[in-house]
Amino acid sequence: MSVVVVGLNHRTVPLEILERMAVNRARLPKALRDLALRPHLDEAVLLSTCMRTEVYASVERFHGALQDVRHFLAELSDVPPDEFVDHLYAYYEDAAASHVFRVASGLDSAVLGEGEVLGQVKSAWEAARHEGVAGPALSRLFHHAVEVGKRARAETGIARGTTSLSQAAVALAAASLGPDGLAGKSLLVLGVGDMGVGMAQTLADLSHDEQADILVANRTWTKAADLARRCGGRAVELGALATALETVDVLLTSTGSTQILIEADDLATVMAARGGRPLLIVDVALPRDVDPAAGHLPGVTLLDLDDLKAFAEAAVAHRRAEVGKVEDLIAAQVDKYLGAAAEREVAPLIAALRDQAEEIRLSELARFRARLDALSPREREAVEAVTRGLVGKLLHAPTVRLKDAAGTAQGDRLAEALQTLFDLP
Repeated sequence: MSVVVVGLNHRTVPLEILERMAVNRARLPKALRDLALRPHLDEAVLLSTCMRTEVYASVERFHGALQDVRHFLAELSDVPPDEFVDHLYAYYEDAAASHVFRVASGLDSAVLGEGEVLGQVKSAWEAARHEGVAGPALSRLFHHAVEVGKRARAETGIARGTTSLSQAAVALAAASLGPDGLAGKSLLVLGVGDMGVGMAQTLADLSHDEQADILVANRTWTKAADLARRCGGRAVELGALATALETVDVLLTSTGSTQILIEADDLATVMAARGGRPLLIVDVALPRDVDPAAGHLPGVTLLDLDDLKAFAEAAVAHRRAEVGKVEDLIAAQVDKYLGAAAEREVAPLIAALRDQAEEIRLSELARFRARLDALSPREREAVEAVTRGLVGKLLHAPTVRLKDAAGTAQGDRLAEALQTLFDLP
């Protein structure tokens, strides 16, 4: 059984396609059950964030699994495979392990060292376990991934500074407004998921000189009210969104909606009521909350995930020096993961060899039972100890060499020879 990952991310596919591949929390259980029914996928984890949609799977046939995931993504998004297949990446075994470790460490994020993605990796694993589609193979992989993600942030400087997408979104908004940034501005946060909470909290943490007026809107009023209270802002009914947009300076939006929430025509009406005041929109939702055509309206500046990615890449030069340290950590963890996996593969063979040797030892003792019965209990214990010791010492070297070579071509040859020489199953 091998592990593969097949997916798309912000580097490999246009945003227009990536947003159609997104799976929010409400759709995740059904999507996982769908993956579990695919004939070539024995286990599955689905990681879908604003920057990626990836399927991790335990498989016996790589090409069959690749086809299963292609069909799954096509059905999920209603996008013909021809439109995205060239953007897919697929990694196998050690490359798959290295990839998920890079993701968990924040090396594969738009914001280098991003902290939020580690929680997303854990949540994806937990959701798959809850649905019964992540078994021992993927659980071992994701256990290692979470461990390396934590160590990368604790043992290197990769997470120093602004490393969350929500912080970067707020920083992007501030930079887009000019020298005064967010000071004295009125901002509306739409959506109270992880990203929305992060943006609201980042706004609340601004210094006194930068303080802004914060409004929070969400489909569920109680959640909007709770977040507004925590960040010192005011809650807005979703039905009053258009009215709120007539007064605010900035809209920061990141909901889990699968449909456009703010159409260009509706925003044109809002802009007409603003009397020429400009509106900055930072839409970091996937799929997008705001109609891309709204960016062409007079007075509207619309920034999306592509703009956020470019902004973040320009701001992380001081953390790039830490990448090598994280890469070394990942390489060591991949070796540890593969070594443990290889040892598990030869463990049944080693157990069969030892069982066979013990069966022969006991058979020989039984054959000489009549003579052994004449011995004293102390003498019989000595015979038992000597025979056990002989078996252990004879099998020690073959066992160690087989474990050390596990997962290599030499290890395969040794395992095959052992099976043949000792007629093992």
